[in-house]
Amino acid sequence: MQIIRLFEIVYVLLSKKRVTAKELSQRFEVSQRTIYRDIDALSVAGIPVYTEKGKGGGIGLLPEFTLNQSLLTEQEQEDIISALQGLEAIKPQEMPQALTKLSAVFNRKVVNWIDVDFSDWSRGDNRLFSELKTAIFNKNVIVLDYYSKKGVKKNREVEPIQLFFKHQAWYLKGFCLWRQDIRLFKLTRIKNLMLTEQCFNERSSSMILFEASQNENDYNDIELRVKIEPEMAYRVYDEFEPQNIQTLPDGSFISTVVFPEDEWVYGYIMSFGEYIEVIEPVHIRELIQERLEKAFKKYI
Repeated sequence: MQIIRLFEIVYVLLSKKRVTAKELSQRFEVSQRTIYRDIDALSVAGIPVYTEKGKGGGIGLLPEFTLNQSLLTEQEQEDIISALQGLEAIKPQEMPQALTKLSAVFNRKVVNWIDVDFSDWSRGDNRLFSELKTAIFNKNVIVLDYYSKKGVKKNREVEPIQLFFKHQAWYLKGFCLWRQDIRLFKLTRIKNLMLTEQCFNERSSSMILFEASQNENDYNDIELRVKIEPEMAYRVYDEFEPQNIQTLPDGSFISTVVFPEDEWVYGYIMSFGEYIEVIEPVHIRELIQERLEKAFKKYI
């Protein structure tokens, strides 16, 4: 991308007093004509870049120049660096190098204010995120096995559009070639992901926004009202908003939360074991009771 190359050129010029167009063209694997067009673009943007012809000549920057004197405000510089720190979780091998370069270009010290790890405690790699990100950027069709909420495995070909986080889980939004429709795929249910060499054209944004909004509402939201025993206090404060927590005299809690009604929410409730009681809605209370009774029968 040109904008990335422009930043790189400025970084190179800040590191060296002078460099030739030939050296830059070899570094970025583009023609010298492209380099000169980039120099013109930098000059138009207000970067004090100059060229000198003849022996010992080349391309350089005026002394004492730093990028924060031009182009971007301090807030914009902070936003760019912050965004790169967030992206470090997706492409950890490359982002530190980009952060170092931009901090030098902006003449700013990088503050390590955020650390994001998409993997859970049992898996130490980010391969799934990295491959999905590559497929989204390169517009590669992906093939995957997907397990439905009932545990049924289906093979899918998908045009990946976006990764996003909702209702305490990560999803892939993509155009399913089998269903010919925009679908959501929960990342924990994706197995055997493979990037193909087949590329796709971007679909209209209006179609994506409309269809995705319909698909996101496959499940109805429910407001849960639960009583949780003191032994689970750490989870209450971790997982519920303070304004939705009522502390009772015996140390237990009445908590409310809104979740989509699906298999995940049933498992979430049962993960509290004996320390939770569903108060409302009634049909969820009855459903949990039924499941617990079935589970109990397996141990008698």
